[in-house]
Amino acid sequence: MELNILAPASPKPKRRLPPWLKRPLPSGDFARTSNIVSQSGVSTVCEEARCPNLSECWAKRHATFMILGDKCTRRCHYCAVSTAKPDAPEIDEPQRLADAVAELALRHVVVTAVARDDLKDEGSSHFAACVTAIHAKSPDTTVEVLPADFHEREDLIRTLCDAGPELYNHNIEMVERLTPKIRPQGNYKRSLAVLRIVKEIAPHIITKSGLMVGLGETTDELHQTFRDLRDAGCDALTVGQYLQPTRDSHHPVQRYYPPAEFDELAACARSLGFLSVASGPFVRSSYNAVEVFDESRRRLASTK
Repeated sequence: MELNILAPASPKPKRRLPPWLKRPLPSGDFARTSNIVSQSGVSTVCEEARCPNLSECWAKRHATFMILGDKCTRRCHYCAVSTAKPDAPEIDEPQRLADAVAELALRHVVVTAVARDDLKDEGSSHFAACVTAIHAKSPDTTVEVLPADFHEREDLIRTLCDAGPELYNHNIEMVERLTPKIRPQGNYKRSLAVLRIVKEIAPHIITKSGLMVGLGETTDELHQTFRDLRDAGCDALTVGQYLQPTRDSHHPVQRYYPPAEFDELAACARSLGFLSVASGPFVRSSYNAVEVFDESRRRLASTK
C-alpha cells in the first residue's frame, strides 16, 4: 500500500510594508512617559491597540488613555483590543488618570474607552467623572473624549457632554458598505447620529471623527463618507492607513495608500468645509490630536 503523505501547509507569506510605513526607534521622553503610564495603572490605547505611533508619541510625552479596563464587549475585525467579559469599573480610576495627566503636564489629552455594553449606562458616568477629575487637577488642559456609540442614547451622550470636554470624537471607522462585515456590532448610521446628537446638545463642543483606508473601499465611497460626516455636523477629520494587527485573526489589508493619495483625500475633505483634516499613512484618531484641536478651534473662532 502506498501512503499519501501531505506536506505541511506553507505559512502565509508576510506582507511587506512599503517604505513610507517605517517608524523610528524611541527617543526623547519615552522612558519617562512609560513609567508614568505604568504607575498610573490606567491602560493606554497606544499599547492595547498596538499603535504604530507609540514610540514617537511617548517620546513627546503624548499618550491616549483608555479607561474602563482593557477588555471590550464588542469584537471588531480590525481592532487589537481583546474581547472578553470586562471587570467592574475602578472607582479611583478618574483620580489616577488626572494625576498621570498632571504629571505628564499635558496641554491636551485624549481619553478613550472600550465599549461597555455590559453596564447600564455603558460607562458614560465614569467617562464624565474622568473629564471632571482632569479639569479639576489640570484646569488648563483640554480634554478630548473618544467613546463608543452609547447605542445612540441621548441621555448617555448628554451625561458626557455635560462634563465639559472640549472635543467629542467618535470614529465612523470605515465606509458604510464594509461596516456590517468588519464592524458587526457597530452601525454606520448610528455613528453619524452620535455626532449629530452632540452638536444638538452642545454646539460649542468641537466634533471629530476618523476612518481607516486600505480595507477594500473605493474613492467614491470615501468621498461619500466625508459628505455624510459633514452633514452630521462633524468639524474635524482624520484619515489613516489600516494596518492588520495579526495575520490570521483580523481583516487583511487590501491596499497600502501612498502619501500622495492621502493628500488628495485631504484636499477633498477640506473642500467640504471641515475645520481641520489630518490625512496620512500614520494618522490615527488621536495622533497629533492637539494640532487638530488647535486648528479646529482657531478656524472656528475666525468664523464668528
